[in-house]
Formats: sequence, C-alpha cells, structure tokens
Amino acid sequence: ESSGSPVRMHSVMSSIARRPKAFETILVGGLIAGVLDGLDAVVYYGWASGVTPGRLFQHIASGLLGARAFRGGWATTLLGVLCHFTIAIGAAAGFYAASQVIPLLARKPWISGPAFGICVYVVMHYFVVPLSAVAARKAPMAGLELADQLFSHMFFVGLPIALMARRSART
Repeated sequence: ESSGSPVRMHSVMSSIARRPKAFETILVGGLIAGVLDGLDAVVYYGWASGVTPGRLFQHIASGLLGARAFRGGWATTLLGVLCHFTIAIGAAAGFYAASQVIPLLARKPWISGPAFGICVYVVMHYFVVPLSAVAARKAPMAGLELADQLFSHMFFVGLPIALMARRSART
C-alpha cells in the first residue's frame, strides 16, 4: 500500500483529529489541575484546620476583595472558585506556551510537570499572594502544610497540565 493511499491518509487524519488543539489542551489541563488541587485543599485544610470548603474559596476570593470576601456568602465562595480555576487555566496556558517553544517539556511530562508545579507554587506563594489583598499570615507555614502544598502543586497541578500538553504535542 502506498503512503498516499486512502486508508493511510484516513489513519493519519484520524490521528491528527484526535490530538487536542491548544484551547482544549489548556482548558482540560487547567480544569483537571483545578479540580485536583481544589479537592486537595478542601481535604487538607478541612482535616488540618477545620476549614469548610466555602471558607476556603472565600479565602481565595479575599485575594481580590480582602476581608469583605468572608462576609459575601455564596457569591464570594463562587468568586473564589472562579479565581481558583482561572489561575489553574492560566498555569495550563503558560505551560502550553512554553512547551511550544521548548518541546522537551511536553516530551518529558513526568519531569517537567512536577518541576512546573514547583514553579507555580513559588510564583503564587512569593509573588501573587503577597501582592493580593489576602491578609498576611500570622504564623509561618507548618512543615506538613508545606509538604502538602508542594505535593499538590507537583502532582495535582503540574503533572496533569504537562500530560495534557504531551497528549496534544506533535512530537
């Protein structure tokens, strides 16, 4: 069978059609990361500190609204969810863009994903949160909390984003 046969062309076209495009890669990667990271936060902070899911997402909304986010009920809880997913999708967009310039990132997701997750943690912890309206912490982050944050960012944020980028890569 020649390389230009209808059967061969159909196979190639099917393969290309199944490969997600940039928008789908970014959206799905960001949504997966947002769900996994959000679930981790709900479970960890619920267990460690008794924080309810609503309060957790109001805390995220306080990055925009300050302390008044905690008086906003469901509206600010939903705003926090929206902020959380916006950040996760933004991270997915950043990784996808970087993987277009550095294809190795998509080819080695088990390495690049966790490394990217650490980068996301550093940017969020040292730049985004301090520049937001979130109230400053009264105590430093405990070791177990730091371990959870690093684990979550590596394997629940960075890795799914990198795996989606690999899925859509043309490499």
